[in-house]
Amino acid sequence: MSRAAGQRRFGILGGAFDPVHLAHVALARAACQQLQLAQIRIIPTGQAWHRPRPLTAASHRLAMARLAFADMPQAVLDERELRRKGVSYTVDTLRELRAELPQADWFLVVGEDQARALHTWRAWQEIVSSATICVAQRHLVADHPTEFPAQQQFPASFRALNFPAHPVSATAIRAAVAAGQEVTDLVGPDVARYIAHHHLYSHP
Repeated sequence: MSRAAGQRRFGILGGAFDPVHLAHVALARAACQQLQLAQIRIIPTGQAWHRPRPLTAASHRLAMARLAFADMPQAVLDERELRRKGVSYTVDTLRELRAELPQADWFLVVGEDQARALHTWRAWQEIVSSATICVAQRHLVADHPTEFPAQQQFPASFRALNFPAHPVSATAIRAAVAAGQEVTDLVGPDVARYIAHHHLYSHP
């Protein structure tokens, strides 16, 4: 790959980040390395259409993400979905990014659960035709059959990321904090201090 081509490769990693944890950071690093990204946009979810649980205030989730990715030069915090009024959709974000950087090649980083549900997202055909869908998979096998509905229709738009299992989830972290347990090993010291200082997740 030429240097110019590498400079056009931009990743997108979205999520509630409620809270952000070390697996998020590890995934962003893996994507940058394996996809040779010049930059990865870290995009905290605004008002997501598919989340029944109210999210923690945007200011806290953004602050925690800023702390978590502080040592990663390629990571750029993008606040657009937090500023967007009403329900936020990935396709809207991708349209905006493509308009701002029309020469860029976009790589949308998702987990296996998101990949399985991708065909239910708004304008999902536009998403897969506008960006390469990079799926974090625990075990890569050369002859692994297609398993995602959207991938069956657009196989050339999908790429696997080798990402070992990380036994951590935001749901478990919130429960651990509510139970008075230590979570530094799951979120890192800076985010753990932020959670404690602002008394986040103290109640289940």
